[in-house]
Amino acid sequence: MKKRFLKAAAVLAALVLAACSKKGTEQFPLGEYDIAYSGSACGSPVSIAFLNGYYGEEGVKINLVSGTTFESDRNALAAGKMPVINGDFQFFPAVYNGIDVKLIGGLHEGCIKILVLNESDIYEVADLKGKRIGVDEIGGTPMSVASVAVGAIGIDPQTEIQWIPYPSDQEIQSIEKGEVDAIAVWDPFATIAERSGKFRTLVDISKDPLFAGKNCCFVFASGKLVKENPAAVAAVLRALNKAVEYEGTNPREAAELLVREKKVATGDVELLAALLGSFHYDKHYSREANNAAKEDARYFAQWLTKIGYLPEDLNVDKFIDDLYVDIFALEAQQKGK
Repeated sequence: MKKRFLKAAAVLAALVLAACSKKGTEQFPLGEYDIAYSGSACGSPVSIAFLNGYYGEEGVKINLVSGTTFESDRNALAAGKMPVINGDFQFFPAVYNGIDVKLIGGLHEGCIKILVLNESDIYEVADLKGKRIGVDEIGGTPMSVASVAVGAIGIDPQTEIQWIPYPSDQEIQSIEKGEVDAIAVWDPFATIAERSGKFRTLVDISKDPLFAGKNCCFVFASGKLVKENPAAVAAVLRALNKAVEYEGTNPREAAELLVREKKVATGDVELLAALLGSFHYDKHYSREANNAAKEDARYFAQWLTKIGYLPEDLNVDKFIDDLYVDIFALEAQQKGK
């Protein structure tokens, strides 16, 4: 009887603690949430904000979770289980179809490349017509980037490209084995492959005119939490802005921290520092920069209508206006009530 009582009491206590953590505690008044992270360099602000304690400084407790997929992250956002996620214009078709997420800012530029082997007979984007392209997942950012790249020269990405998904760390092997003809891949995997001397770069979005100077990674927030707890979402964005500023100001120091804590898929500090510097984090940490991301989103939404990922007759201006939220203004409005 005593054992059963103690067990029941332990379960009850756990439930109470869980409930309290969702509602907030004295140390973390804005609550506790999960945020997904991966080994990609472009997702590093999520990890930096965690490692440097920026989330806690803003009053929210964040647990980093790995091994998730675009689909699971998207669903977690919609359910309010995650406050934000680092994402790209791959979210736009899902938004059009009704998923409840909001665009609240941008993170950086340039982080994806399309590569082919040196001996390949593919020399330009036009040569990708009818070819197999390896991507990390169907509907993910590298696929969306490659779709815009081929769509811009008249190749239909839905009918004239075969997309084959592989885990990011297996894409290199897939092309070396001849299973695909090209790969669209995140950094640091892309630059590691590029520096091996075995590959040629067809598209580098940090330099290609279609993408250069524009946010390639945005901050998407849970629409549910934007409505129910905008202060928590604003706190997370402030923490990410601090991380972006830190990486922009101290790329080598940030690289050393990320490598030491094993938050990126490389142990090469010099490589990572160079990548972080090339992402122009130093331009993307202010409130004004977050607001400017809205125009980059509008640009890419227009491209998605042209390549058939969004309806051709979509009112893009209204679509983006409805998608974007100035979370800091919303937070201030709520506080003023």
